[in-house]
Amino acid sequence: MNTERTTSLGVTLTENKAQITVWAPKAESIICRTYQPNKDIVLSQQAYGYWFAEHEDIVAGQRYHFVVDGEALPDPVSRSQPEGVHGSSAVADLDFDWTDQDYQCPPLAEFIIYELHVGTFSPSHDFEGVIERLPYLKNLGITAIEIMPVAQFPGERNWGYDGTFLFAVQHAYGGARGLQRLVDACHREGLAVILDVVYNHFGPEGNYLEKYGPYLTEKYHTPWGKAVNYDDSWNHGVRDFVCENVRMWFRDFHVDALRLDAVHAIKDFSPSHILQDIRRTTDILMRETGQTHYLIAECDLNDKRFLEPLERNGFAIDAQWLDEFHHALRVAAGEEQKGYYKEFNGVEDLAKAYEQAYVFTGQYSTHRHKFFGSSADGIPGEKFIVFSQNHDQVGNRMLGERSSLLFTPELQRLMAMAVIVSPFIPLLFMGEEWGSRKPFYYFVSHTDPELITAVRRGRREEFSDFHGEGEVPDPQDVKTFRDSILDWTETAVAEHQRMLRYYQGLIALRKSNTVFQILKRENLHVFSDLQKDSLVLRFEYKKEMLICILNFSSCTQRYAIPEDQLWEKVWDTAERKWGGLSSAILTDRFADLPAQTGIIIQTRI
Repeated sequence: MNTERTTSLGVTLTENKAQITVWAPKAESIICRTYQPNKDIVLSQQAYGYWFAEHEDIVAGQRYHFVVDGEALPDPVSRSQPEGVHGSSAVADLDFDWTDQDYQCPPLAEFIIYELHVGTFSPSHDFEGVIERLPYLKNLGITAIEIMPVAQFPGERNWGYDGTFLFAVQHAYGGARGLQRLVDACHREGLAVILDVVYNHFGPEGNYLEKYGPYLTEKYHTPWGKAVNYDDSWNHGVRDFVCENVRMWFRDFHVDALRLDAVHAIKDFSPSHILQDIRRTTDILMRETGQTHYLIAECDLNDKRFLEPLERNGFAIDAQWLDEFHHALRVAAGEEQKGYYKEFNGVEDLAKAYEQAYVFTGQYSTHRHKFFGSSADGIPGEKFIVFSQNHDQVGNRMLGERSSLLFTPELQRLMAMAVIVSPFIPLLFMGEEWGSRKPFYYFVSHTDPELITAVRRGRREEFSDFHGEGEVPDPQDVKTFRDSILDWTETAVAEHQRMLRYYQGLIALRKSNTVFQILKRENLHVFSDLQKDSLVLRFEYKKEMLICILNFSSCTQRYAIPEDQLWEKVWDTAERKWGGLSSAILTDRFADLPAQTGIIIQTRI
């Protein structure tokens, strides 16, 4: 945000005064109408479409509307919406007694990420429920939690990507104060916090932004309709809005990183792309505070410009989700080759993902009907985040099945190893670590009948070819939400306990093994064997060598190993303590692996 235009947005409390700032470039008059006590505060027009007033009689918790040319509306940058997306806004005091002064955010290379949805992670469906489980996550070996979006959305049940008040923390989760308590508690445990934010569209219900100004543009079409206005007339107000939102999460909530949802859907041909402005905003704040903050992108363009520095006209994103690793891994494990899995070839493409990150690096894509992708040469491993499942890959299945319902325990353990031994940043989806069998459905709680009908129809049409698999769960039905809540009693069951111990041990190995601690892609050599449906990963660092063998085939396979070394088996996915039936057999010359298992062996060069 250009500070020459404005220094704050909405109603902010500073030294017993409230500063009130609204961007409404085409308005004729704006009043801040406060309640209890009732008072109308007239805003004066400023440059660049901003309106401003300062007042001493506004206090935290006070409800208010902005009256724009006679129409009472909630504040577009409200920090609190206690009555939901259609109700009045409330003044929020974001001052907080932080106890994290000695906390230092770890380097990205040390991140082991746990993605969670606040509403379904615990029985209380709120931030306090997450706080209660932080010791569990730390004991698991997690170093960073990633929270799905918490910007105020309609009702109390939503994935969060329908948020309409980007500055207000979902009231049902605990609001702004609840999120601050969670971040502070995470930092006490040494856990970083990544927050998912959405800047590619605004949710449909409770969206009053266009009542204030041209937040959207007809120049581009997106899956959600009109695009966010980043490069059309009056775009500066929208860019200020987004950059101040970035600043707020880092400054007022001490969030360590933002995960920027689907940046490929952002349309911006400005000389300075909005992602570059977000980068500069973050860099300025880091210089001011001395704190470290990261930007992580979801992007499916295979364009390394998103990761390249500003000096090379890149967007300087710190890391991105690597969906193609997931797709290749799932096909290697037996996922049916249909939809976007159709053009992935299992171990062959998984080998390329390990070595080159992107699978499509310029070749023809039959799914997209065009030549697609670029090389990721020179981009280090900690710039990519990999997973065997996440909220999208589970929740966008018709029946919300996790890997535990689609793959054998043997394959689940093998896929976990494939992710955690990679030269990238591993991410787990909540409950994955114990093989939770609860589904994770898509759910909403809209109040607009027409929108509810449209969502139901859209979901049915999306899965019209899957009618033989049963009915599409109703996203609006509260049962769909309740069925998605994690069942923590599963962790008391022996098979789930074994899986949990497996994940704990594997994460501990990654964190303690000196070879795994060096996330340099150039230290990795990958060999794929299509006949054996297998991969051999060889890591070398100084005088140490480590070999990982992944057997995705349905039968026992023999692999030759270097004879001039003494090898020690440091990990076996088929050990009985994990529930395996027979372990790998290691001799001086060969390693014999049972079907759908993997081992790690190590020696000194």
